[in-house]
Amino acid sequence: MTDIADTSRATEAPPAAGPGAAAYRNLLVATVGFTLTFWAWNLISPLGGAYKDQLGLSSLQQSLLVAVPVLVGSLGRVPVGALTDRYGARLMFPLVTALTIVPVLLLIPARNSYAAMIGVGFLLGLGGTTFAIGVPLVNSWFPPARRGFAIGVFGMGMGGVALSGYFTPRIAKHGENLPFLVVAAALAVFAVLAAMLITDRPDRPVPTASLSSRLGSASGLRVTWELSALYAIGFGGVVAFGVYLPTYLKTWYDLSPTDAGTRAAGFALVTVVFRPIGGWLSDRAHPALVTAGALVLVALLAIAQAFDPALVPVGTCCLLGMAAGLGAASGSVFAMVAQVTPQPQVGSVTGIVGAVGGLGGFVPPLVMGAIYSAKDSYSIGFMLLSDLALAGCVYAYGRMRGVRPE
Repeated sequence: MTDIADTSRATEAPPAAGPGAAAYRNLLVATVGFTLTFWAWNLISPLGGAYKDQLGLSSLQQSLLVAVPVLVGSLGRVPVGALTDRYGARLMFPLVTALTIVPVLLLIPARNSYAAMIGVGFLLGLGGTTFAIGVPLVNSWFPPARRGFAIGVFGMGMGGVALSGYFTPRIAKHGENLPFLVVAAALAVFAVLAAMLITDRPDRPVPTASLSSRLGSASGLRVTWELSALYAIGFGGVVAFGVYLPTYLKTWYDLSPTDAGTRAAGFALVTVVFRPIGGWLSDRAHPALVTAGALVLVALLAIAQAFDPALVPVGTCCLLGMAAGLGAASGSVFAMVAQVTPQPQVGSVTGIVGAVGGLGGFVPPLVMGAIYSAKDSYSIGFMLLSDLALAGCVYAYGRMRGVRPE
């Protein structure tokens, strides 16, 4: 067990008074940055149908193309979170944002080669790592009683998926390279603003223990993997729908890429709205109860969607209801971290949970693509989602309500 002086970002003592102007400024800037980098992270998905036609891809190949950035962005959260511990968000946020510009621009010359697109998608995963920078920054500026809501607000940066789904195909109509140029310019402007406006807590402790020792200690806790599994269902479901829903709507309901992107953006917007609601409810009731309630809603609606209802109105209601449940669960699970994790290890646990949660979004698109290729149906995929959500509901209610820091 490492001592508190050597632990990660989340062990910082909360401010004695309520959050002040600096806390809200950092929350606002971090949320904007998370939104923009999430848009960049999800640039390939809204154009997946066009790439499929242009490059002659199978459903599985298309799924892999949109899933690679998710995989890399998820795994990258662990080292990026550790670097944030060491160097602070004031350096890491503008740096990672600026570096994300490179793969965004590389999408332009890579679009005619599947192998090149996979390679650039790997680099594009960097945009998904800013979650591991923003969470410790926001967490350090807000007292425990407000962290559920504050982290939920920061999580609204998932709205970058909605922005991408709505605007990327529309911008592309005015020039196939224009979406990448617009996003690159937005990232450049934000990188400059972040360097000026983001500040770390003056009393932020800098860890001296090695990354391996901190992660080793955190990974030895049972609660780390319990939280990771629940977050993989909640946030992983959000990410999976974000990257694959345009493909599902275009393939199954025969929508145009623009219409599919618009409806997918609506789904993402609902998840954005309900994430802080999940965090807010978790500040008032045990987050395990909030998680259980949200996941049982997802399970029931996934069963309904498995029967392939008409898109209007039943399919739309099912998809938006699942968006609300997954968004609320994403907020409540992270609110649970501070309650059931030993305080000296909250930071390391946060990094692992965030990484595994993102990985939860990598597998479903591949599974959905493979099932559709083999069975010409998505029903099995939705039934699997229902099974996972119901299992998470039972576990959250039956086990996590009684967990206390070891």
